[in-house]
Amino acid sequence: MSYVGKAVEVFLDTGTRFPRRMIWAAGLVKYSAARANVELGLLDAPRAEAIMRASLEVAEGLHDDKIIVDVFQTGSGTGFNMNVNEVIAERASQISGLRVHPNDHVNMSQSSNDVVPTVVRLSLAYELENVLIPAVERAVESLLRLSDRTRGVVKPGRTHLRDALPVTMGQEFSAYADALSKDKSLLENAVEHLLEVPLGGTAVGTGLNAHPQYSEVAVKTLAEAARLKLRPAASTFRAMRLLSDVVAVSSAMKVLALDLWRLSQDLRLMYSGPFTGLGEIDIPQEVPGSSMMPGKVNPVTVEAVMQAASHVIGLDQTVTMASLLGEFELSMGIPLAGYATLTQARLLRESLDKLSTLVIDRVKPLEDKTRWMAERSQALITIITPIVGYEKAAEISKKLYEGKSVREALRELGLSEEEVNKILDMEKLTKPGIPVLQLKKPGEPTS
Repeated sequence: MSYVGKAVEVFLDTGTRFPRRMIWAAGLVKYSAARANVELGLLDAPRAEAIMRASLEVAEGLHDDKIIVDVFQTGSGTGFNMNVNEVIAERASQISGLRVHPNDHVNMSQSSNDVVPTVVRLSLAYELENVLIPAVERAVESLLRLSDRTRGVVKPGRTHLRDALPVTMGQEFSAYADALSKDKSLLENAVEHLLEVPLGGTAVGTGLNAHPQYSEVAVKTLAEAARLKLRPAASTFRAMRLLSDVVAVSSAMKVLALDLWRLSQDLRLMYSGPFTGLGEIDIPQEVPGSSMMPGKVNPVTVEAVMQAASHVIGLDQTVTMASLLGEFELSMGIPLAGYATLTQARLLRESLDKLSTLVIDRVKPLEDKTRWMAERSQALITIITPIVGYEKAAEISKKLYEGKSVREALRELGLSEEEVNKILDMEKLTKPGIPVLQLKKPGEPTS
């Protein structure tokens, strides 16, 4: 019985399979190893060429149905590495007509202990550079467009879910555009550390049983094949025993998830209603929100994103715990860390793209409603008091609780329409400045 056949019996059988990106990365690692070994005179050309061809087939996904080991297996990832080795050996034997051994030939100059940490870093770096970070960029662009579209939409600010001074809807959305832009920088900085891979460290980091030049040659080939700026780890001992760089990426993704969660929560509140909630925006929806209440429309995409973000945040704790598994020369949580971080990246990419295209790009501000609410905000008393005096401001406050707007209350106090318009110039109230200094007459004291 093969190693994998026996391993399937003793590993967990949860149905949790390795992500496609990890299988792709494993195929490229095996391709690069075979090419380095033949260039360094360690492996005969016919077997090397067959292994390289079979490895590229694995990378392209032609043998995914044969990568059957569970993620929850031996912590060094030996089960995953040997599963790939055996698939490649069988296919390379068919291609060459020679006996290609999974250990002697496919795994030459390698150990699971340096291969799988390399696979995790390669797959995660590629996924972030080519999939997740571009998705963040698209979301930032969507938010900037929405911020520009709503820069003149005045609405009440809210702190502690209570009335606060006015803001524009554009200002609110610009905050999230800036936040996601910062999140992108965090991801880019974290990815830089992933590009150091320990391939060539073999079993414990010393590189025993590998050619002295193997690491340099193999990693150079791997970098070309993956189109990433990979380089040999400054310390193979560090990269094989510690997953701190992987944890840093996971933490950066958690930060992105937190900002997505907050954005989604604000969108959900702004969309609440249509008649008994805030009702500040409309988001065209394409599916019914209720199986019982006809005409009910819910923020389905927003709520799906919040659930995905919650899972990403939870997976960060998984990665943290996985990084603590192990001792001395080896990290024992490598397969789980790889699975969890790639799952985080996939969830975030899907969330960003769906939120951008189905929600952010479709937001319709209900400008009349938001301005109507802004002019009824109790917080406007803060601005009015230095202008009309404490006593009159107290009268206005009472009228607000009677259901009148600040505009109506000022009129009833005898102020002219011109004076009311000056006081309630909402555009000025959403910018830096001191209204009382702008409105007082020359020579008039400020209080």
